[in-house]
Amino acid sequence: MISSNDFRSGVTIELDGSVWRVVEFLHVKPGKGSAFVRTKLKNVQSGSVVERTFRAGETVQQANLDKRTMQYTYKDSDQFVLMDMETFEETRLAPQQIGDGVKYLKEGMEVNAIFWEDQVLEVELPTSVVLEVVQTDPGVKGDTATGGTKPAILETGAQVMVPLFIDVGEKIKIDTRNDSYQGRE
Repeated sequence: MISSNDFRSGVTIELDGSVWRVVEFLHVKPGKGSAFVRTKLKNVQSGSVVERTFRAGETVQQANLDKRTMQYTYKDSDQFVLMDMETFEETRLAPQQIGDGVKYLKEGMEVNAIFWEDQVLEVELPTSVVLEVVQTDPGVKGDTATGGTKPAILETGAQVMVPLFIDVGEKIKIDTRNDSYQGRE
């Protein structure tokens, strides 16, 4: 159990049979009446966001989440197959369960899967990945790092903006949180 006074951004709680993550919270102490906590909660499974008010000191069930290291092994039709690195059990996930990070999944990549009651809630990719450029406009002599950007398609099918001097076949480092180019490898 967790008190509403202990809410912080990122805390996960169980309400109405679902897992919710605290996105925003505000402790309000009016001049008259009792204090309360105004929160913005995001449903981890569906992604919906609601605002909810709790009395100060009200307790709710904290969600017991389990983080497991898994390896992406292969894609089977429209499902992604992940293998638990400890038990070697396979888990099949739909692209919606993985989220936007699906465009950076490469065979053999290790990811963190967040479980709640043997159900995968979300998949966390590494903060940066190294991928090969398979398609982009050719670089021209005189292109510099500060000269601008152009689109490039990576080996996983993701499209990112890269500096003008990047050519096909180069390995580049990409930040998976904001799809930005970080450098060559």
